Amino acid sequence: MSASRRSGATDELGPSGPGRDGSDLLAALLDGMDAALCAFDADGVVTHWNREAERVLGWSAAEAVGRHGFSGWAARPGDAAGIEERLLGAMRARGRQVHEFALLTKDGGRVLVRVQSAAVRGPDGEPAGVYCAFSEVHAQIDLERSIALSEALFQDAAFGVVLVDADLRPAAANAHAATALGSGRTALLGRPLGEFLAQGVEDLEGSLAHVLAEGAPPAPADLWVTVRLPGGDVRRCWRSGFVRLSSPLAEEPVPLGVGWLFQDVTESKQTEQEAAQLRFRGNQLHRAARAAGECEDPAEAVSVQLDFSLAGFADHVLLDLLTGDGEPEPAGGHRADVQDGAAPVRLVRALTTPSGTPGPGLAAFRSGLPLRYASGHPALQSVERTSSVRASAPTDPPGRAREWARSRQWPEDSVHALCSVLRSRGRTLGVVTFLRASSRPRFERLDATYAESVVTRIAAAVDLARVLDAPRG
Repeated sequence: MSASRRSGATDELGPSGPGRDGSDLLAALLDGMDAALCAFDADGVVTHWNREAERVLGWSAAEAVGRHGFSGWAARPGDAAGIEERLLGAMRARGRQVHEFALLTKDGGRVLVRVQSAAVRGPDGEPAGVYCAFSEVHAQIDLERSIALSEALFQDAAFGVVLVDADLRPAAANAHAATALGSGRTALLGRPLGEFLAQGVEDLEGSLAHVLAEGAPPAPADLWVTVRLPGGDVRRCWRSGFVRLSSPLAEEPVPLGVGWLFQDVTESKQTEQEAAQLRFRGNQLHRAARAAGECEDPAEAVSVQLDFSLAGFADHVLLDLLTGDGEPEPAGGHRADVQDGAAPVRLVRALTTPSGTPGPGLAAFRSGLPLRYASGHPALQSVERTSSVRASAPTDPPGRAREWARSRQWPEDSVHALCSVLRSRGRTLGVVTFLRASSRPRFERLDATYAESVVTRIAAAVDLARVLDAPRG
């Protein structure tokens, strides 16, 4: 049967006139639709039947066009009259009508369909028939569920959802994601992610590009980023999942972008990291104590324990000892000679790590060469306060950090310092300085606590070394 016959179109100008092209175009449009479509004239005779209707019910256009209603072929006799009445009733109603009823397939099965019907009006404006678009109810429900899921994700989800286009720019975002990125939902769209992230954007864009090219990873990934917020940059950890979005209308999958879902897990990750750090540091203290216990020379024991303390903690360590006889100090904890200005604090370098290739500390307990620390030096402050002191180099200008380290007689790559006072038997013996390069973060309060634990353990060995070196007479 010709395309004109299958679609029910008439050819008013003959086989060779323009009407033929119009009917062929109409038939092609109807057959190319994703929805099943049929039409009835005013008497209830089927005039149109497309390929999707044939797929759903199994009846071809040749078998359907020209039949009166669905009775005897596409509907059970007991249902056919009611179905026909409801469908043709659309000619007298305004707008579209939605119905659900069961139709028969060619092989005898039943399919529950959802039908949208509306009147077709002739040139005089009077109803000339009805067109019906229908689909299987489960397919319609799947579509409605997908739409409802999308709406819920973009309105009520407690985690961030961002749709990223093929250029790696946000195309849609929910309120939670916009808040996390420090922007409004509309202001976020179409702008590079680098405008919102100070750090971590390379990892994020690399993940998005991988998903576009290869598909979603098998498991979520934890991405650390620094978000630019009005109150200042904030470092966050986002547990991120990715899905590749492809067009269902193309013959081959065409990537439309990436769906990025993320949840803030910063607090839990920080808790995990702190717990792991505490376990590692506790193990290091235990191993250092075991190794130091095998040393005959207390000075060697000090060096061994400080070498253990460097792992994962700092890049350099310096041990400076006070000169003098080490008399007991007042109960208040401050040195009387420092407070009263009777005598300046004099420190002697006792141990240092190599300034070049990392290696064991170099002991110099008996060198006796005093250090010329300027007033306000962090090591002097630690001795005066008998507490830990933290310091960091200025960031601007870039070359300022090197001069900052050089003026304090520290290795030039040092940008963060932590000085912890060394005490034993109620006396201040000296100060231990831990130094970090720019690749490490600045020292925090937990770092100071660990440093104090290390210094407390070596204080007795330093005290013993000084006692053994003292002249006997």
